[in-house]
Amino acid sequence: MKATTLLHNLGQSLWLDNITRDLLDSGTLKRYIDELSVTGLTSNPTIFEQAIKNSTAYDADIRNKFKEGKSEEQVLFELALADLTRAADLFRPIYDQTNGVNGWVSLEVSPLLAYDTAKTLAAAKDLFARAGRPNLFIKIPGTKEGLPAIEEAIFSGVPINVTLLFSREHYLAAAEAFLRGIERRIDAGIKPNIGSVASVFISRWDGAVMSKVPEQLRNRLGIAIAERTYKAARGLLSSPRWHRVYSAGAWPQRLLWASTGIKDPLASDVLYIKALAAPFTVNTMPEGTLKALSKQNELGEIMAADGGDCEEVLAQFAEAGIDIEMLAARLQDEGAKSFAKSWNELMAVITSKGAALEKATIAGANP
Repeated sequence: MKATTLLHNLGQSLWLDNITRDLLDSGTLKRYIDELSVTGLTSNPTIFEQAIKNSTAYDADIRNKFKEGKSEEQVLFELALADLTRAADLFRPIYDQTNGVNGWVSLEVSPLLAYDTAKTLAAAKDLFARAGRPNLFIKIPGTKEGLPAIEEAIFSGVPINVTLLFSREHYLAAAEAFLRGIERRIDAGIKPNIGSVASVFISRWDGAVMSKVPEQLRNRLGIAIAERTYKAARGLLSSPRWHRVYSAGAWPQRLLWASTGIKDPLASDVLYIKALAAPFTVNTMPEGTLKALSKQNELGEIMAADGGDCEEVLAQFAEAGIDIEMLAARLQDEGAKSFAKSWNELMAVITSKGAALEKATIAGANP
């Protein structure tokens, strides 16, 4: 049996961390759903930058939208919404069958808004309304400024994928924002079943310390952080406060493992996938990682609900001079800046493509 099927049967959701028009047009995404147990999809500015830059599938739309006088950002969101609503429709039967547990796709607000609460909230509401699909998450970063927007968005009925979380403390803050939004809905007499996942990034931890720790600690920090966070999530989800909202009809916010592609060329392609096998979580993985996993036929040990030896491992990193709390803050800040950089590069790609297509149109009209 394929390892993808084994993970699915374990109770972990496999989501694809990629979206391109070619994936949709070729039927590849549908095949991943049918054959590799893929039950959802995530995207980010870097993914769209690569998709648009490396394909001609968007050219006609870009040319037409610029002719209509639209800005680069307007063009981008219309392209993204076109792709993601198609993907949402592909996943809709899964969403319906699982009562909203799976079948989700994700679209991120502009990363340039990561530190602006009001504009983040307004953008989240607008994008969700424009998509017109119940199974579309809006991604909001779990920054200090993003947390109030997450609470307000949940209260307003907008499903949220909280992104750029790097530690147990980041996760707990995001879970608290989600819970406050849900409790406010209950107090207001509004249905509280609003979907959410909390995305904790893994491999960037190991990339950050690879040259700074002994060989025996190589590629162990991200997994230890995940184990510590999983323990906290299991405790939180079984707490009396969360049980009260479940009893009122709320859906639990699930933990999602993100950044699960390897950074170390010497490591196994499925290092993080096997280490992060845990029931009632999501693992969103790059396409290459998904393909590598599909060739495996075993998983290994399931992640320990009590965190295993994570604290001992983290203590070893502390002894090696790694300040976990400081590094988590740095990684979140760097992640926000990285997505903003990709966003600006994406705008430049759309601008240059639009100019080139216009030039080609004029040249064709005047041979």
